[in-house]
Amino acid sequence: MPASSVIKDPDFQLVSEFAQPDAKKRLSLGEALGGATAYNIYRNPLGQLILDPVKAVPASEMWLYENPRALASVKQGLRESAEGKSVYRGSFAKHAK
Repeated sequence: MPASSVIKDPDFQLVSEFAQPDAKKRLSLGEALGGATAYNIYRNPLGQLILDPVKAVPASEMWLYENPRALASVKQGLRESAEGKSVYRGSFAKHAK
């Protein structure tokens, strides 16, 4: 995988120096993790590691990410809405069940 698709910001900061794994080869990352709960882990030939935070998508919503045309349409709609290009069509409450 190209490094540019993993490294979104090259501004790295040292969080801990000379951290050593325990007998089971575990490292305590503590506050370096922030609020993320899951990660993709990447390793290069030099042994350097990148932890890339990820979030799970419910299976019932995965279809959107598997359909490039639908995802592009949703992104376009969100972009247009953010730019104030939406048109108010009135209330649709009478159609709700």
